[in-house]
Amino acid sequence: MSNQFELNASARNDLGKGASRRLRRLADLVPAIIYGGDKAPESISIAHKDLLKAVSNEAFFSHIVTLVVDGKKQPVVIKALQRHPAKPRIMHADFQRVDATHTIHVKVPVHLINEDKCKGVKTGGGSLLRTMPELDIVCLPKDLPEFLEIDVADLGVGESIHISQIKFPKGVSSADLQHGPDADHAVVTVLAPRGGSAEGEEAQA
Repeated sequence: MSNQFELNASARNDLGKGASRRLRRLADLVPAIIYGGDKAPESISIAHKDLLKAVSNEAFFSHIVTLVVDGKKQPVVIKALQRHPAKPRIMHADFQRVDATHTIHVKVPVHLINEDKCKGVKTGGGSLLRTMPELDIVCLPKDLPEFLEIDVADLGVGESIHISQIKFPKGVSSADLQHGPDADHAVVTVLAPRGGSAEGEEAQA
């Protein structure tokens, strides 16, 4: 993982909705919380411009982030982000502490490769439908991948790639598959062209 994310933060004792509103309005800060591990939850604030810049990078959501709270560094992962429904504004963030010896449950993005060579699209006239743009994984912090790759070159019309068919990196497993075979969802599918499959159109010609 080449990207390194470090954010400065400050502990805050003035809690509640009113205090959070004041932070956002008067100081341009984002209220946030750090939880997990053997420590009590910690309320913090982060400069909005710094957090907004960080979350604009997809990799931020699948990396260990270093929070520097009043000069003390803490490794964390982002667990939840609350955005304003109408404005480019982050309202609140949740971070989970990371321990090198304990597994973490994180969402990572799915990247499709060879889309331009996909058999079902190129020769079958179908279209790619990405049903799961990210996947829940479980791994140790050191094994956290930036993203997962799926090769769709050989995917034909009407075919799908399911979670169980993905080759996960060493030390990484699917959180969904821990719930049984019913959770083996399709991640990407090639939809048949409108009006039927390419084969059907050839048969009618």
